[in-house]
Formats: sequence, structure tokens, C-alpha cells
Amino acid sequence: MHNHPGTYFALLLLALLAFGCDPEPTRQVTSINVEDWGKRQAPMPPEDSLLAGSTYLSSYSKIYTKSEISTLGLTGTISMRNINLTDTIYIERAHYHQTDGKQIRNYFDKPIYIAPLETVEIIITEEDVEGGTGDSFVFNWRKPTGTHDPFFEGVFISTYGRVSFTTRGIRIE
Repeated sequence: MHNHPGTYFALLLLALLAFGCDPEPTRQVTSINVEDWGKRQAPMPPEDSLLAGSTYLSSYSKIYTKSEISTLGLTGTISMRNINLTDTIYIERAHYHQTDGKQIRNYFDKPIYIAPLETVEIIITEEDVEGGTGDSFVFNWRKPTGTHDPFFEGVFISTYGRVSFTTRGIRIE
């Protein structure tokens, strides 16, 4: 039996495709980057000089589209804003919860600072749908007496479904 040269070429091409390519890089599905949060850590003033509070923010890593079995993943930008002109505030925890209320993750273990008029963001990528259709954040924070509370806002988009909307935090403590 005589093999055709095209057969060898096809086999070589298949082998190169199967073994010669680098595997697809692992996709990052969330913005957790411990090193970046570590750069934001700073010593807090004594706790007795700061007022404590907590804020709830509704979030949507996916939404229903045509029915309860059809969903669309969204990219979420979670903004933590210091709306004070001269005072630094501190975020102690950013707890992320699934639709059923179970905690998925905490974004940092030590308090971070947010300088006056600065915004710090958490990004929930479109591929990170672990939170579900009713995920949420609870932020614990501290601020100097006589200053504004931090402002928390979520911006959710899908370029595929041409959807965008915002949510605002509600102080719960």
C-alpha cells in the first residue's frame, strides 16, 4: 500500500496543532490581586478615634434574560469612593456573597485606605458568575468623626446583551 504525501502533511499538521501550541492561558475570573490590596494597607489611627459603619451593595454577576433558565453574565465595577475633600477613610472588609447569602470571598484581610476624593474598584468579570442573580457585598468601614460616609456604587454591563445599570450602597450599621 502506497501512502500519499498529502497524508503525511495532514498528520504532521494535526500533531503540531495538538502538541506544538501553548495551552490557552488561564482566564482570570475576578479581580482578586492580593499584592495590589497589600499596597493599599496603611496603619489606621486608633479605633476609638474613628466611627465604624457597614454598607450593603446589591450586585449582579448575571441576570435573567428570557426566562428563569436563561441568564446573561455581566461585568461589574464595584466602586468604593471617598467623597471627603480632606480626610482619609478605611475599608476593613469587602465581603462578597452569593444569591443564597453564603460568603464567596473577602477581598482583603487587613484594612485598606482610600485617600480624599479617591475611588478604588473591585471588578467582577463577565465569566465570574459564582455570585448568581442576586449577589451582594457588605463593606465594613471606619471614618473620622464629622466626615461623610464612604460611597459605594456598582456599575454592571454586558456588551453582548447591550445592558447597563447601576446600584447604590445602603448603610446598614
